[in-house]
This record gives sequence, C-alpha cells and structure tokens, in this order.
Amino acid sequence: MRKLIIGLVCLLGLAVVVDFGAAAYAEYSVSRAIRDGAELNSDPEVTIHGFPFLSHAANGKYKSVDIRANGVRADLIGNTTVEATLTGVSVPVSDLVDGNVHRIPVDRVEGRIRIDATELGKLFDIPDLQVSAAPADKSDGTGGSGGSGLFTTGGVVLTGTVPIGPIETKVSVEAELVLDGDKLRVQATDFYVDAGAGIGLNIPIPDRDGVLGLFTRTIDTSQLPFGVLPTKVTAIGSQIVIEGSGNNVIINLDDLQKT
Repeated sequence: MRKLIIGLVCLLGLAVVVDFGAAAYAEYSVSRAIRDGAELNSDPEVTIHGFPFLSHAANGKYKSVDIRANGVRADLIGNTTVEATLTGVSVPVSDLVDGNVHRIPVDRVEGRIRIDATELGKLFDIPDLQVSAAPADKSDGTGGSGGSGLFTTGGVVLTGTVPIGPIETKVSVEAELVLDGDKLRVQATDFYVDAGAGIGLNIPIPDRDGVLGLFTRTIDTSQLPFGVLPTKVTAIGSQIVIEGSGNNVIINLDDLQKT
C-alpha cells in the first residue's frame, strides 16, 4: 500500500510537471508570435490561466490570457506599457503548438496602456513632471456626457517646473482627464495648493492661462491594443492608465500594438 501511494504521488507530481511544462511552452509560443506579428522589441509576458492546462488545450477553450508588453513605442507619447486581458479564448491545440495564433475569437477583450510620468514629461516638455491622483473625483456625474459630447472620467494633479516670467517655478495644477472618441485631453483647470505641506503660490493674472496651458495636451489613444475604444482613464500611482473593452470579437494578436 505504501509503495502504491508513493507511486501515485510520483505520477501526480509528474503530471503536474508535464502540465506546467506544456503551459510554459504554449505561453512562449504565443509570446513569440505576438512579438513577431506586432513588431515588438522584446517578448511580451503571456500568462494562460486555467489548471490543468492540458484539459483546456484539449477543449481548445481557455479561461483567460493575460498579455503585458513593456517599452512599446507609441506616437508622440513615447514608451508605454501595453496590457490586455482576453477572456474566453478559443484556440485549437494544433494552432497553439504551431504558433498559428494570430486571429482568434474571444468572449471579451480588455485593453489598456500605461503612460508613466517620465514619458508624459517628455510630451509636455516638463522633465521633472510628477503625476498623482486628484484628491477628489471631478467627474461631471452624468455618466460621462456633460452635454458637450465629451466623456469626463476624473482628474489628476500634475507637478513640474515651468517658466513663470523669467523665473523657473515648481507648481502643481489640477487637470481633468477627458475622453473624446480616440483622443484623451489633459486639461489643466486650476492651480493646486497642498495645504498640508504648507505650499502656496500666487500666480499673476496675466500669466495664469499661459501657465495652465503648459500642462494641457491632447493625446491620441488609438494605440490601445486590438483597436478597442477607450472608455476609462485614471491616474494610478505615477501613471495615467487608459482602458477600453469589447465583447464577442475576433482579434488579431498582431494588433497588440496598433499603428
């Protein structure tokens, strides 16, 4: 009986090792296919969820797949992190083994790009730009319309050193993040004073609009993965995260990076 139990444990362990090995090979195969098809500079991270993997592979249906590519070059923005979560992925095991995983049906795709403060600083021409979430959500409360055709999703605080007259001055501004189709507008609306830090700033009226304009830009969001339209934008840590989703679609993995 003891030998039988030991034998069963060994077989179970071997099965687990084989299953994880098959999953790792599939993830590598998908990663290489995405890198080549999307012309990335490095292999993206690919995680196929669902255990045991081999039973999902036999059915050709996977619970979810996470994709993450760092240092993806986007027009104007610079380097971004591109992420996608695919739910209900249908791929025959033969295609998975052959790396033929370009056009695949999915129940749902969620795509996002992350833009960090360093790249935003290059776009704004403010090298020391810092990004933080606004102390309160300035959404218009209408579900996103505001009567202007624009979708207002929240706010952000931007801090950086800019010229005020002849003097380089470090200031913080409140800005709204507004989605309009495939465009994101970062619109500085007012100066932000951190009372807790004892920081105050008196901007002369003639310079006010000019200084706020230095923190205002329009960003093209058409490079969300798989062509999904942006529906949400938030400030998370020192990043601005733009997200979108789609249901019951056929995606092309070559379009992880839209050009």
